Amino acid sequence: MPSRLLLRPLAITLFVVCASLLAAGLYIQHVQGIEPCPMCIMQRYALAACGLIGLVAGLHNPRRTGQNAYAALLAAGALAGGGVAARQSWMQWYPPAVSECGPGLEYMLESFPLSSALPMIFRGAGDCSVVDWTFLGLSIANWSFLTFASILAALVLYLLRRDKTPA
Repeated sequence: MPSRLLLRPLAITLFVVCASLLAAGLYIQHVQGIEPCPMCIMQRYALAACGLIGLVAGLHNPRRTGQNAYAALLAAGALAGGGVAARQSWMQWYPPAVSECGPGLEYMLESFPLSSALPMIFRGAGDCSVVDWTFLGLSIANWSFLTFASILAALVLYLLRRDKTPA
């Protein structure tokens, strides 16, 4: 019996990892009180997209053509999220003279009516170049970049290994 990499457990694992990381982000936001910036919100969307693609692929368990479609969608989500994370990491290492991310949460609530402030709050608040939290010396943006790079690397390894096994 040839060794075959099965899509379903890998895709469901991707969903669980993405959901866990999103839960960690919500914990950092709501329990530790660190507001996400607009770039953090974009990375959350990309991570949620990768997780949902993993869930749908795992439930669907497609053949090769479907796997290629899911792989393309997953690569697009991981590249988008990784690009935003790379840009934010760069901004944290070399902060701009003027913040590019917009006003803080308190300013939005004090300066705008709630109907205008809600969409801005949903987009995120704060300065994208500020490092408010670190783990093992890396910021959230750094960890996010490593996560998206890992998703891409795992995807490439899966596709290469899959192509070497009989269908």
